[in-house]
Amino acid sequence: MNSLYKLHRFSWDFLDWVFPPACSGCGRPGTRWCGECAASVESLPEPVCRKCGYPLGKAKKCPDCAQEDFLFTRATALYIYDEPVKNALHRLKYNNDLGIAEIYAASLADYLKKLAWPIDLIVPVPLANRRKKERGYNQSGMLAYPLAMNLGLAYSSKALSRQRETESQVDLNGEERRRNVAGAFSASTEKVRGKVVLVVDDIITTGATMQECARALLTAGAREVYGLSVARTAKRLYDT
Repeated sequence: MNSLYKLHRFSWDFLDWVFPPACSGCGRPGTRWCGECAASVESLPEPVCRKCGYPLGKAKKCPDCAQEDFLFTRATALYIYDEPVKNALHRLKYNNDLGIAEIYAASLADYLKKLAWPIDLIVPVPLANRRKKERGYNQSGMLAYPLAMNLGLAYSSKALSRQRETESQVDLNGEERRRNVAGAFSASTEKVRGKVVLVVDDIITTGATMQECARALLTAGAREVYGLSVARTAKRLYDT
């Protein structure tokens, strides 16, 4: 653990002491992420697609990969997008509950160590300018920056950027999501050329956003692109 990350952790511990937190998952006082919520989260159940991380359940083929030739080398997530993670990520995005990002970043770091991906650079999925002004921060950056510090890897919030505003993806279906983010991102050749880049987001749904981030990064000269998020939706988990 490097000194910068130790300072980062100490800062959060100090804030917890001065301003006692409540659990982001259930609201229980005294901790940002209580033991009960930590024990109740569901990891991605095997088997999962080795390309996009989709939980296959009884499906023999990945339905997302059948619809999209993904450009990233691999993408995956820590958990199924369900309670209490769903509530915690909602609070991170819309209620300024930034402390949970540090908790999840530590878990992402442990997971990434197990995956042993050859990452050179970590970047967050860029937030639309309008939403960033409204919130004052990018929730993906709040995850990606401490993750990079923890692992001693390079981080850049400017290597990947949005070149146009997009609608919220929340109520869009798969095809609408793909159209909404098509060509929405650009990348800095100076920052990514020849590098293996990890793109970090809070949630992966259809993989459309991760796909367009990978497209921009590869176009700018990145050698490979991987994707990692806290959660992955699994509405069709038991499709046959």
